[in-house]
Amino acid sequence: MQDSRIARDGLVLLGCGKMGSAMLAGWLAQGLPASSVWVQDPKPSEWLATTGVRLNEELPTAPAVVLIAVKPQMMAEALPTLAAMGNATTVFISVAAGITLARLAEIVGTRTPIVRAMPNTPAAISQGITAIVGNAHADAAALDEAQALLAAVGEVVRLTDEAQMDAVTGVSGSGPAYVFHMIETLAAAGAAQGLAPELAMQLAKATVAGAGALAQAAEEDPAQLRINVTSPNGTTQAALEVLMDAEQGFPALLKRAVAAATHRSKELADG
Repeated sequence: MQDSRIARDGLVLLGCGKMGSAMLAGWLAQGLPASSVWVQDPKPSEWLATTGVRLNEELPTAPAVVLIAVKPQMMAEALPTLAAMGNATTVFISVAAGITLARLAEIVGTRTPIVRAMPNTPAAISQGITAIVGNAHADAAALDEAQALLAAVGEVVRLTDEAQMDAVTGVSGSGPAYVFHMIETLAAAGAAQGLAPELAMQLAKATVAGAGALAQAAEEDPAQLRINVTSPNGTTQAALEVLMDAEQGFPALLKRAVAAATHRSKELADG
């Protein structure tokens, strides 16, 4: 990243909370000079003040990238200050949930290259996955820049249509909360069977984390991994007969949950 257009022309990071801080830490670790980064944040953390970035200073007139990491409700207030950079070569990347490419273009200019991104909360520990999609003015180079920046906090996938972003929200954007709730309920179920609550929670956390890591590392798909650990007429099969019930188990439940999140994402995007 040292020799990139970003290092030469600069990067503006608008908002530096948990997500912004995780991205910034990744960029600096990859060699992006701190002097090439301008951060605008009304309540900077103590860590941010130690990084050497240009904190709340006057912004460059034509940076390579502006990355928007403010909360959606702050978007309308924050972006007009950057509108002068629009309709030119500066690439705008937004990780603000629910703000469409069209809405962003209304604020920063209809000829502006814009990339919309949907990361998820594990990005805060560089274990996330982010989906990106660009508008008509975001060429291959712009998407490559966005992917390189967002890869600092995990995997990156490219969408072919912005309409897919709602389903991405339903699966990976909101998905960590589903897993957290599974940990809660798995621990509660263990406690109901006589385990101490602290022990049940420790077992549940480690089991979910380990299974996820195995699913990522294994060559087999999750269905095969499930089969591998399911002995005929054993304990796992007894549990799976409940969880895989077509009407009351995971298949129907998660289908409804993802559909509900996707529908709500569409409603929020429509205003």
